[in-house]
Amino acid sequence: MIDPAAQIPDHELLDEPRLVVEPGMAARVSSVVAPVLHGMGYRLVRIKVSGEAGCTVQIMAERPDGSMRIEDCEAISKALSPVLDVADPIDKAYRLEVSSPGIDRPLVRRSDFERYAGHLAKIEMAVAHQGRKRFRGILQGVSDNAVRLHRDDVQNDADGDVLLIMEDIADARLVLTDELIAESMRRGKIAEREMKRDLGILPPPPSHAKNDSARRKAPKPKLRGRTKVPARTPPKNTKQHRLDAERLRRGDLDSTEGE
Repeated sequence: MIDPAAQIPDHELLDEPRLVVEPGMAARVSSVVAPVLHGMGYRLVRIKVSGEAGCTVQIMAERPDGSMRIEDCEAISKALSPVLDVADPIDKAYRLEVSSPGIDRPLVRRSDFERYAGHLAKIEMAVAHQGRKRFRGILQGVSDNAVRLHRDDVQNDADGDVLLIMEDIADARLVLTDELIAESMRRGKIAEREMKRDLGILPPPPSHAKNDSARRKAPKPKLRGRTKVPARTPPKNTKQHRLDAERLRRGDLDSTEGE
């Protein structure tokens, strides 16, 4: 599956606004945190303020390509701590946590809904749509200002497609599935390989090599005129092939059989 967000330059992804934002105290923290993250080359995903262990401020962030490493979390925490101490958006003691969005991540930007098209998601609306606020189904991408979703709780496919206005979404996140885990592992391997190349641990790809997205979207060449017949692959050395060869030698098997 081609990732539409992969075709957008990093600086545009970095400047892309969030469409799903937090209210109240988390919004005050966001106004302080978001500019710092942007200056460091990260995107704010979500801020959650909870009463666990006294008070915990959880900040989810990521690079424009969706990756996030432990070193990134440490750098963000080190940069944000003094800024939050000065701005003081929370009037009590709290514990700061910086993390990646995780596999079953929140979806807060248009590019999130595009990037994870084909995966299962749960969406809760701030404004009811067709008399309901909670939806679950397969993401089908974005159409204008709405998210296309195919509900998984209806029998008739024609009734399963819904358009949910992005500005009316209160919360959206991916549902953990085997397909999502496999996709996350693939993205992680690609990001790790690119990081090693940036650090000089791995050599750069050869000039004739194409990246993964280019290979996936490259169209197959069309043959004009006479169709080229591919060369016959040599027979495998199996028991059946050996028996057929012996029968052919004895004249029990027509040499054209199976062609």
